Amino acid sequence: MTPQPFRSNLVLQGLILWLVALWVITAIEPYNRRDWLLENLLVFIYAGLLIVAYRRFVFTNLSYMLFGVFISLHLIGAHYTYSEVPFGFWLKDTFNLTRNHFDRIVHFSYGLLNAYPMRDILMRAAGVRPRWSYFIPIACILGFSCFYEFLEAAVAFVVSPELGDLYLGAQGDIWDAEKDTFLAFSGAITAMTILWLYNKCSS
Repeated sequence: MTPQPFRSNLVLQGLILWLVALWVITAIEPYNRRDWLLENLLVFIYAGLLIVAYRRFVFTNLSYMLFGVFISLHLIGAHYTYSEVPFGFWLKDTFNLTRNHFDRIVHFSYGLLNAYPMRDILMRAAGVRPRWSYFIPIACILGFSCFYEFLEAAVAFVVSPELGDLYLGAQGDIWDAEKDTFLAFSGAITAMTILWLYNKCSS
């Protein structure tokens, strides 16, 4: 896919309107206002990086849509806090699970939805060869996921220790960070496998 200029890119314009509208809606009476503010730090950083990078590198519409889906999931999680999202409770009751797994879904989605944009920038801006373009995004997602878990714990400890478990969403699981990282890793592997199969079948 070839990137389009912003003025003529109706898909990107519509996506931005959707995310702004969703942010406003999820900002109304969140489950815990202080946790919502902490969770939205990630949204501001994520969006800020995309805005700053836009002048030098424009992603494809597919990449922006994948970013949009991930940010939407995160906004919903920030509104309810990840351990209190109703859809997670529905899954818990339906499949007789032991916890609310919405946070697990989002961590898997992080790898699933961000691996392709990672490949996009690696190939077009860094000149990564096609044969390596499936492996390096997976490694990057794994690295960023590990870094985020450390960063998340540090932010919870420094900024608001009393929110601790609520912000981290561990739900009493001492291996929560490791499982979240593995799920992001698995999502990236899934995305790159699907893309590799698609490219192989269409070539």
